[in-house]
Amino acid sequence: MSQTIRENIKQIQSEVGNTKLVVVSKYRSLPELEEVYATGHRHFGENRVQELVEKHGALPKDIHWHVIGHLQTNKVKYIVPFVHLIHSVDSFKLLKAINKEAEKVNRVIPFLFQLHIAQEESKYGLTPTELETILSSDDYHNLKHVLCRGLMGMATNTDKKDMVLQEFNGLHQLYLEHKEDQNWDTLSMGMSGDYKLAVAAGSSHIRVGSKIFG
Repeated sequence: MSQTIRENIKQIQSEVGNTKLVVVSKYRSLPELEEVYATGHRHFGENRVQELVEKHGALPKDIHWHVIGHLQTNKVKYIVPFVHLIHSVDSFKLLKAINKEAEKVNRVIPFLFQLHIAQEESKYGLTPTELETILSSDDYHNLKHVLCRGLMGMATNTDKKDMVLQEFNGLHQLYLEHKEDQNWDTLSMGMSGDYKLAVAAGSSHIRVGSKIFG
């Protein structure tokens, strides 16, 4: 086994304490992921549905698979039988598609609403106003095969730590405003370049890949 992967995971976990580490499997080979698995780690995050389905088929079935990338409605049916948590629900249309496919397999799918908190327009996510509209709608509350656990966001890709921290703090505040009445317990913020700032801002889950694999 690569000592580097084991040591990197151990280092990150020592830095983030009780914050859950989701190891990003994007572009990683099965042998690399098997090394992560051998450390006892069971939470993996994948950006692409095709890769996710292939890796789920090839790797042990006690892995908890997280969808962390943009999800298209026509790809939902491939992941609902086994997905553990969808981090990237960025529209009500997508949420309805997840609910529809989940009903077919008699599951309730846990998910996070993705909020747009970065300066880059290329990143996906709801505005706070769009989130409020969904949360207050009867249509949302009538969906019986999805369960919101909280929020996710990606900060601006910048070296300006103050900006990143401000974006994370803003999302954390929005999360706290709804945590009790929505019964939320998950705030997914932070990747390889900014996970320490995310943890400082109250993140419960970080999504890390390159920092582990090099």
